[in-house]
Amino acid sequence: MTKSETLEMYDSFYMSYGSDSMETLKKTLAKEQRDIRIRKFTRNRASVFGLVVVVLMILLAILAPVICLHDPLALDVANRLKGSSAQHWFGTDGMGRDVFARVIYGARISLAVGFSVGIISGAAGLVIGLYASTNKVADNILMRICDGLKAIPSTLLAITLMAVLGADIKNVIISLTIVNIPNMARLARSQALVVKEQTYVEAMRCLGAKKSRILCRHIAPNILSPLIVQVTFVFASSIITEAALSFLGAGVPAPAPSWGNILYEGKSVIYNAWWMIVYPGVFTALTVLGLNLLGDGVRDFIDPMSS
Repeated sequence: MTKSETLEMYDSFYMSYGSDSMETLKKTLAKEQRDIRIRKFTRNRASVFGLVVVVLMILLAILAPVICLHDPLALDVANRLKGSSAQHWFGTDGMGRDVFARVIYGARISLAVGFSVGIISGAAGLVIGLYASTNKVADNILMRICDGLKAIPSTLLAITLMAVLGADIKNVIISLTIVNIPNMARLARSQALVVKEQTYVEAMRCLGAKKSRILCRHIAPNILSPLIVQVTFVFASSIITEAALSFLGAGVPAPAPSWGNILYEGKSVIYNAWWMIVYPGVFTALTVLGLNLLGDGVRDFIDPMSS
């Protein structure tokens, strides 16, 4: 389609319907699509359950100073390894610290790590994928780097990076971001290559639009949907990986509470203090389950035609 033919098509379209009528129709269709998506999401009980769990965990993390009666770092050796009581709801650990306070404050670290890794890896993957889809030389270089990173098991790569960077929450975020960027970049690239061949992109090229404008205004917004869904799954997997790193002693350093290092501290006293394993394990499992169910619901909300 030439530039003159494209302009004639748009002129005849607007002359037939009028700009005001088209704006009204556009708003009506957008509202109907939004209503369909909301109904589909609310009818999916699993997705609603996932949303409730995630919101509840976020509220617990935010309100930790209000909810917790004890300092998660306060030592009380005289009451070490005590079971559940009115004073210590989840019992105490090997140093007399309140397990409930440590689990709730640990939610702050685990959720912060998951959220940061999901957002940063998603943004970096989007930029890399878009650039790779428009430049063949950069595509070969960037995708081979991604292939090399994906060839290494994610947990092993994360442990290696932590060994180089050192045990710290910032380094945990950096290492997990590096681990997850290749998947996000390849997803963004594959989606961008499909969108590039769409008719409306060809029309913009015929109208003389710059490559940067086409990428930012027309390709990027139309590949965000699968990336947003993938970010929710990266959020969940990052929580598990952070817990695994902390359990292995390569994650968030003690005495800062995280679900992983609480499990690490509880493994040596599992027969005498089972609550140190059960409670952080249940919180980790519930959060990851909620995020996975929410991710399915977000996919249905974004794409109402999905099964």
